[in-house]
Amino acid sequence: MTDPLHTELLALAQEAARRAGELLRDGRPADLAVAATKSSPIDVVTEMDIAAEKLITGLISEHRPDDGFLGEEGASSEGTSGIRWVIDPLDGTVNYLYGLPTWAVSIAAEQDGETVVGVVGMPLRGETCHAVRGGGAWGTGPQGERALSCRPTAPLDQALVSTGFNYVTEVRTHQADVAQRLIPLLRDIRRSGSAAVDLCDVAAGRLDGYYERGLHPWDLAAGDLIAREAGALTGGRPGERPARDLTVAATPGVFEPLQRLLEDFGAWHD
Repeated sequence: MTDPLHTELLALAQEAARRAGELLRDGRPADLAVAATKSSPIDVVTEMDIAAEKLITGLISEHRPDDGFLGEEGASSEGTSGIRWVIDPLDGTVNYLYGLPTWAVSIAAEQDGETVVGVVGMPLRGETCHAVRGGGAWGTGPQGERALSCRPTAPLDQALVSTGFNYVTEVRTHQADVAQRLIPLLRDIRRSGSAAVDLCDVAAGRLDGYYERGLHPWDLAAGDLIAREAGALTGGRPGERPARDLTVAATPGVFEPLQRLLEDFGAWHD
């Protein structure tokens, strides 16, 4: 039986993600990428990012004024209800800047420190993924709603795996070395530019696995729950939860060998 509180949190997260996604989609200047090397388009993206976060926190606060927040753009409050919202108003900022469709609004709700609700809205895909702890993962799009399930396990050498790269040159160089060592052992590697979207693609069976170093809580909170509820395994370094050092999500048969290789290759440090 679904917890009424979790049902309430899910509905609120879905509405907030929908409204923020519309704001970002409809408010993006058509010529934003024309001056992509100048400061002005970056400033516009930052303004959109902040506006989306304010929209989300404002809407949630209207309904649940005692909840806490942790947001990429600075929203931070403890709250007194035991519920904290973890928000990335625009995951995939560079994609958004350049007009690429792979960006998302990510909203998770934690109850006493555990993620219980996750919503990832992908406006230019026309899709939203969501999950409630213990209730499975679901996707909605042009074809309606469907249950999400990760792919049947493939041998590692047939696994399609996604990753991401840091903006710090030294870290990127190390990440490129790790990817170079992995590529011969996999079917191939992809790089979407959005952790939230990658985690949802694992959940939806579009990827066999995903890994990345350097993620913040707001990058992965919603997507991690969605992937797990779709049957994927998630973690960090062996025996650890997803963290800034390393986040791994994959089908059950791919997870352990991929995680082991990443540990052997030192994917978690420079």
